This record gives sequence, C-alpha cells and structure tokens, in this order.
Amino acid sequence: MVQYILKRIFYGILVLFGVVTVIFLLFNVLPGDPARMMLGQRADIASVEAINHDLGLDQPLHKQYFGFLNDLSPISIHHKSNTASFWFLDPDKYSYTNLFTINDQMVVLKTPYLRRSYQTNRKVSDILAEAFPNTMILASVSILFAVVVGVFIGILIAIKNNKFIERLAMVFSVLGMSLPSFFVAIIFAWVFAYLLADLTGLNMFGSLKTVDDFGRGEYYDLKNLILPAITLGIRPLAIVVELTKSSLQDVLSQDYIRTAKAKGLSIAAIVRKHALKNAMNPVVTAVSGWFASLMAGAVFVEYVFDWKGVGVVIVEALEKYDFPVIMGAVLIISIMLVIINILVDIVYALLDPRVRYN
Repeated sequence: MVQYILKRIFYGILVLFGVVTVIFLLFNVLPGDPARMMLGQRADIASVEAINHDLGLDQPLHKQYFGFLNDLSPISIHHKSNTASFWFLDPDKYSYTNLFTINDQMVVLKTPYLRRSYQTNRKVSDILAEAFPNTMILASVSILFAVVVGVFIGILIAIKNNKFIERLAMVFSVLGMSLPSFFVAIIFAWVFAYLLADLTGLNMFGSLKTVDDFGRGEYYDLKNLILPAITLGIRPLAIVVELTKSSLQDVLSQDYIRTAKAKGLSIAAIVRKHALKNAMNPVVTAVSGWFASLMAGAVFVEYVFDWKGVGVVIVEALEKYDFPVIMGAVLIISIMLVIINILVDIVYALLDPRVRYN
C-alpha cells in the first residue's frame, strides 16, 4: 500500500510540473506590458526598466522559467547578498528558513512565491488566501449536497425498480448535465432571489451584501449558500444519481446478494452492509473529479451570486490582464485537483484491494 501511495504522489508531481510549464509558456506569449500596467500613464523609461528588472522580465525566457520554478518550489536556491541578482533572496518576497549556505548561495525552505499582482502590487498568495476559503466552502457544500441527495435517490430507484421513476431520473440526469452552470445560476437568481424573494427570504440584494461581508470575515449567514450550492451541485447530482442506480442494480444481481436474501436479511440491511460499499467505487471516482472541477467551475456561479471566492478574483484579473493572479489561481486549482485525485486513488484502493495489486 505504501508503494502504491508513493507511486501516485510521484505521478502527481509530474502532472504539476507539466501544468506549471504550460502555464508559464502560455502567459508569457500573451500580449501586454506588465510594467506599464503597474505604472499607468506616468510610466517613464527608467521606471519601466526598474519594474521589468524586479519582475525578471529583462532576463532570457529560459532564465525566467527557472526563476519561476525556483519561486514555486518549497526548497529553493538564492543569492544571499547580491541585491542586483535575479536570484536574490528578498525578504519582502519570501518567508523562509535557511537550511544551509555555500559561499554566497543559500538553500532555503520557504513558502511558494506566486509573484505580485500587476494592479495592486499585493502578493498573489495573500489575494488567493482571502478568496480561496470561500470557494472551498461553496464547492464542499455543493458536492456534499450532490452526494447525499444523489446516493439516496439512486438507492431508492435501484431498490424500487420502478420504470416510471427510472425514466424520470434519466430525464433529470440529462437535464442536469445539459444545463450550463452559469445559465442555471442566472435562472435561479432571477426566480428564487428576485421573483420569489418575499416567499423564500433569499432577497438578491440583501444576500449580496451579506456575502460581501462574509468574504471579509465580518458576517456569515447560511442562507447565502443555498442558491449557489444547489446551482453548482445540480450537475454532479445528476451523475451521482445515475451512477449509484446503475452500480447498485448491478451489485444487487450478484450471487452473494441472493444468498443474503435467502438468509432472511432485510433489503435495508443488505444494501447497508453488503451492496452499497461495492457499488460506491464509480461514485467515489466521479465525485473526486467533480469536486475538483467545481473548484474551477465555481467561477461563473460565484460571479453571478457575487460570492467572494476565487471565481470573482479570476474574472476581475482577466478584465485587468492581471496575469500573476490568474496564474496563481490556476496553479492552486491544479494542485487541488492533483491532491484530490491522489486521495481518491487511496480511498478507491481501500474499497477495492484489487486496485493496488494491479
């Protein structure tokens, strides 16, 4: 099992290396002058050159790439005292612990440095640290809603084996997968937070204010989660229902289930003790992928409901061509995707020992 986990971690590191490389190359071929974005109309040649030097944009592309990797790596190499060097260990940029020093070179253990925003000059890590918990809460509640409700409905359909209910579930699954999240978000916001605001108590303008307060950590109201969480959870809910139903129906047709029935066990006991665990493998796999995609797909839903998460940060950064913020957000989402996939591989191997042996 340890070898299996180490192998998955190694593959995850390779994936992250590829993502970092693609992100660097992609954003370095896009048009735009970061120095002039930061300085505005008052930009002069000396100031532009100083900003380009500080950002490392006056270096060859391969040096910029290795500098980018060095900034992201938890263990990195820097110059100790040469302030003019591209590799200078600037205490304003890095929070670090010195591991050892060789001449003027320092090997340090540090927090990954995601550069600074072109527009606000704030650290990207600080910007994302404020927004990421809100996105994490929204995605977690959405996937929890999808799993609990989806598994429950899937079990009912599989047990009842009613053709009408099964067709109804199929229609719901197709609709759930077909409707884009941003379209559902607009419809839900219009119907439940505008037309039916008096009935639901989810007044759109009031909830926007409280979400904004929640984003600053000043006020929290659970009702602000209802519409964005349901909107974001509809698509994975449709998948979970269909997978649970299909997988459980297949398991319930196995010989050992018939033996359990012959022993007089109730259908509830059979499902809970024998069938459900074996039917959960495809659901666990699907949920992992969906949870990671919700972290990225929340962009549209957050923007519609003005939920102060990574989605709103990304949209605002795109409008202002604030590339470091976008790069940092994509990296964080990619890291989350890799971590979730590793954890799910481990859970999958625990549910089905054949996986780790194969």
